[in-house]
Amino acid sequence: MKRWLVSSFILAGVLWAVAALWPRPVPTLGSRTACEAYDGLPNGWGSDPLAGMVRVSGGRFTPGNEAGYPDERPLGAVDVGNFWIDRSEVTRAQFGAFVAATGYVTEAERAGVGAVFRPSQEGAQDTTPLNWWKLVKGADWRHPDGPDAPPAALDGRPVTLVTLADAQAYANWRGNQLPSEAEWEYAARAGSASQRLGELPLDAHGKPAANYWQGIFPLMDMGEDGYTGLAPVGCFAPNAFGLFDMIGNVWEWTTDTQWGPLMSHANGDPGQLRAITGRSASRIIKGGSYLCADNYCARYRTAARERQEADLATSHVGFRTIRPIVP
Repeated sequence: MKRWLVSSFILAGVLWAVAALWPRPVPTLGSRTACEAYDGLPNGWGSDPLAGMVRVSGGRFTPGNEAGYPDERPLGAVDVGNFWIDRSEVTRAQFGAFVAATGYVTEAERAGVGAVFRPSQEGAQDTTPLNWWKLVKGADWRHPDGPDAPPAALDGRPVTLVTLADAQAYANWRGNQLPSEAEWEYAARAGSASQRLGELPLDAHGKPAANYWQGIFPLMDMGEDGYTGLAPVGCFAPNAFGLFDMIGNVWEWTTDTQWGPLMSHANGDPGQLRAITGRSASRIIKGGSYLCADNYCARYRTAARERQEADLATSHVGFRTIRPIVP
């Protein structure tokens, strides 16, 4: 009996060790049930440098859209090389792992302030951006609603209130980089054409296919997509390359500076909250966010583009990274 018990304990220990080392099943994202169960860390995280990434074969395409805003007009065909790209926006869990490993302090944490979307009821229908955005002391990636609210869980929601430098620091830690606008748009299109201006991101059943604002902005978000605010990554079907949330949820940083005339159709300009002097260079952000509505912004399209101050952390901008494949 004693020998049998000892053998059983040994076997149990071996099985426990094997289970601990065995890779977790790859989460099958693409539905609300799956995304809300996702812990934000892809399979292989911590050991595989390509964990959570999708290989994209490059090619030639023409970015932009003749049927969009004037600043989306195509400038000609471009060639894009092969690269790996995060299948989702970088999550709070992933960014939290980066901070834990490096001790990194974001620009919002160092400045002690971040731009948070807080429309006042009195001015909700006023088009003045100051009625929509507030510079909140203590707002940062762990406290996206400010210091008076509980810290954000390190979960599968996209990290926000990160500047260009913050995103680049994370990318460097992973051995990656931020995408150019052309690389981002090529991946987002996945071989398809960009939507026309005024075309909503709907699925075959006429239901929202992305996290964006349904209703009259900024008065009321009806939440027909299941969310009034940030959604976890991967709640909606991926594009043809297997990438989630290339449209909606949060705008995403690119490395490109502005080219050509750029019209502001974002949800107000949070940069107007700050003094004109000392403003940093802007970068192009892509994809639209949960704040884009049919009556305002309407930039939930792959060709849509907006500028964002490089050192301003806001609650509607996140990022994903790429890793070029060297021939």
